[in-house]
Amino acid sequence: MINKRRLPILVLLAIAPLAFVPLAARAHVGSPDVYVEGNAGPYKLSVVVRPPLVIPGVADIEVRSQTSGIDRVEITPIPLTGEGSKHPPVPDAMQRPSADAQYFAGHLWIMATGSWQIRFFVSGNQGPGVFSVPVPATAMGTRKMERGLGTILAFLGVVLFLGLVGIIGAAAREAQLTPGAEAPSVPRRRAYVAMAVAFVVLLAAIVLGNKWWGAEAADYRHYIYKPLEMQAQLQPGNVLDLKLSDPGWVKQRQLDDFIPDHNHLMHLYMLRWPAMDVVFHLHPEQVGTGEFQLLLPTIPKGEYRLYADVVHANGFPETLISSIRLPYIAGRALAGDDAEGTSVALKYLGVATQTTASYKLPDGYTMTWKRPDTLVAKSPYDFTFELLDPNDQPASDMALYMGMPGHAAFVKTDGSVFAHIHPSGSASMAALMIAQSQNDQIQGTSPSQEMKSLDMKSMPGMGMNQGAPPSTVSFPYGFPSAGTYRIFVQMKHGNMIETGVFDATVQASSEKKQ
Repeated sequence: MINKRRLPILVLLAIAPLAFVPLAARAHVGSPDVYVEGNAGPYKLSVVVRPPLVIPGVADIEVRSQTSGIDRVEITPIPLTGEGSKHPPVPDAMQRPSADAQYFAGHLWIMATGSWQIRFFVSGNQGPGVFSVPVPATAMGTRKMERGLGTILAFLGVVLFLGLVGIIGAAAREAQLTPGAEAPSVPRRRAYVAMAVAFVVLLAAIVLGNKWWGAEAADYRHYIYKPLEMQAQLQPGNVLDLKLSDPGWVKQRQLDDFIPDHNHLMHLYMLRWPAMDVVFHLHPEQVGTGEFQLLLPTIPKGEYRLYADVVHANGFPETLISSIRLPYIAGRALAGDDAEGTSVALKYLGVATQTTASYKLPDGYTMTWKRPDTLVAKSPYDFTFELLDPNDQPASDMALYMGMPGHAAFVKTDGSVFAHIHPSGSASMAALMIAQSQNDQIQGTSPSQEMKSLDMKSMPGMGMNQGAPPSTVSFPYGFPSAGTYRIFVQMKHGNMIETGVFDATVQASSEKKQ
């Protein structure tokens, strides 16, 4: 929040936009940027959306086409659901900022808090195409003004204040005198009175303006995103009980409007902390409004951090955080889509123990990572992993894991970042399906044509094309900040869900981005 100095209100208004910076992410904790890959008709796109820090605000958008021949890309922001999703505004054309003909950049205003989509209209030598990327838009926080800037503005404010008092005094004393004439005593006394009045009026304006600004800042804090809170308790019978509560954010948010994402209302990651040597990917069931429960599998003793992904009916995703200390749990066997993994512990103070690009699994299989030579924060990558059989050959008995070739979780070793990523990217699959169902109605139309009315009474199924999936999976993502990360990758062959564990050291971006 802005430092409460008694500055002239005009100065405060002038610097207000500088006061806001992000503090947290609405979903994928600490990782606000959206990375998605998908098809706009015949064109495969890799998209990065960097949401605005405040609402209203400007989102930065980057597109790299993996298909040549694109002539033009247009973008428009649309609410993901509701009446507004049927009436998109006029699209803006993206620009080619470099000589790279397959790279486009653009900017869009997001005018309200909520679940949005950026719709891409693509045209080229293979015809038109449409694609949408869901973007949860919220104000993320404020911070104090830098001390140096505050000092400079305070000094300028004092100069402006005294200057205005002096100008008013000079006007009262000399306005009616001929040039060069000395002011008699009466005008001088009138000038002192005018300066005193001006001093009081201006001081009152500053005090009242400061109170008004403080009230506005306090009111704005109500719009800053507050995630749902989650309290975890171990109940008799090895039942994990998760109670959700709303700390107050927007009135429209509910605790009973969750929709399936990969056939589950909640995806729960449990990480033993701080070693991060044990991970569980589980799926609690909803047993009441704002309450989920899960019969725990066998779990080693320790402190666990919990990250729970849910998606609201309007496509807005949230990651809920909690922690719990567990004794050794002699629980049930893993079943269905539940999975676990173990690895070496992190070194003391959270410094990652660097695993190699090859991770040996308990059943003799091996998961490998095509690790880039360097990893830089805020840069998009395709993280590619392959599952090899005991003979170091590509696994031939691959199966889909919850409808996809794999899932991954990127976790920073200090706990500030958690992101559950799919082969399609960091957007929730439920939100992507909502957007795609709309795009299916308009494929082949131009942006200037009227959108068809859509009735979103149900979401399309999660089914993918049948047949053995490949032994390789890629995840589009970019690390939000420098540091050390642990990556948990899950792939399935036969009835076995494998969990590979990899560590990464990420360098700071050379381009400073806030």
